[in-house]
Amino acid sequence: MSNEIEALLPHRAPFLFVDEILSADEKSVVAKHVFTDREFFFAGHFPEYPVVPGVILIETMAQSGGAGLRKTGVLSGDSLFFLASVDKVKFRRQVRPGEEVRSEIENLRVSSKMIKQAGKAYVNGELAAEAEWLCLVGSR
Repeated sequence: MSNEIEALLPHRAPFLFVDEILSADEKSVVAKHVFTDREFFFAGHFPEYPVVPGVILIETMAQSGGAGLRKTGVLSGDSLFFLASVDKVKFRRQVRPGEEVRSEIENLRVSSKMIKQAGKAYVNGELAAEAEWLCLVGSR
């Protein structure tokens, strides 16, 4: 995990799902994360056929969106953001150990009190998941 990502997000292993911000501006964020076979959840989801849980894919997109906003300076360094709602969720494809997820996030509305984003998660160019979410913004 890079020091840059740890500076942008309060999350830490085993619950940090962003490896790199590929691009970020006021309108969008693109990030990536590789799910290794050592992820904590694979032991129980499922031992014989490990699959990334859908809620983890949503968390991956939300973390990517938040980190991108912090990187651009839209959110201050002491900002914390908490999921408040998730809508329009669709899972299109399973994500397995060793696969890289590319999160493409659109900033729908951003203020000092809330963030509304939409995201799509891709594996090798194939859509794996999509959702919209709202985060409430606070400070440490």
